[in-house]
Amino acid sequence: MKNFSVLLLATIFTVSCVSKKKYVALQQENGEIKSELLKTKVAKEDLEAKFAKIEARVANYNNKIMSLKEESDAKLEVSQNGTLISNDAKTQMRATLKHVDASKLSKAKTLKDSMNLAVAYNLEKAINDNNINEDEDFAVDINETVVMISIADNMLFNTGSYRLSNKADNVLKKLADVINSEPSLDVMIEGHTDARTINTAKVSDNWDLSVLRATSVVRKLQDQYNVSPDKMIASGRSSYQPIASNDNAEDRAKNRRTRIIILPNIDKFFALMADNDSTLAENILD
Repeated sequence: MKNFSVLLLATIFTVSCVSKKKYVALQQENGEIKSELLKTKVAKEDLEAKFAKIEARVANYNNKIMSLKEESDAKLEVSQNGTLISNDAKTQMRATLKHVDASKLSKAKTLKDSMNLAVAYNLEKAINDNNINEDEDFAVDINETVVMISIADNMLFNTGSYRLSNKADNVLKKLADVINSEPSLDVMIEGHTDARTINTAKVSDNWDLSVLRATSVVRKLQDQYNVSPDKMIASGRSSYQPIASNDNAEDRAKNRRTRIIILPNIDKFFALMADNDSTLAENILD
């Protein structure tokens, strides 16, 4: 019996020792696992922080790329003949040229030729939109990029006078709408008379009358219809460029006219483009 008790105590002691060792080992293992989890968590947070930085850099690079593309589109390009034009303007020009007659387009050999066609197309469209071609008040001749509009004397002035009549308003309003439709235009207003001489207290001769009529039209376009004065030229032709004989009243009436010559000014167009590009560049820098 004594031996059995001793054996039992030894067994319990042994089992107790083994369990304690296992417990300590498990505690150690648990500590190591927690340590690894903490390291993994720290590593994950570090990777997430690095990934966030990478994403921010990618977004920044994308923004720079878009900015550079926009700046590139706005920059002026120099063609072989020295003509300046931005990529934005070229895009607009191509869109317009899609509507231009193919036979005219085939004759355009330079960038300046193409831009002339684009401006002329827009000008002709403005004339059609204002129904000038369908109006008996006007005779319109479009030759390449030059538009000539002839307005009968009785639509603007009383006989022998350089003061505009009331019915001139409708005619000049349509004309102003066409001129204002395109900033890059030069406009010459020519006064023409018949061959009969005139001499009054205010008008010395047909030269006087033709010039005074031209300046009356210019002032009206400037003051009432906001046509920029730097676009206009007033000139008088007297009776020396008749379109009919001066032998009868009907032909003399044809010769008494005001002629409007509208010329696309491509140099002015490119100057406007340069101004727009400078403004755009300032906006980009800001």
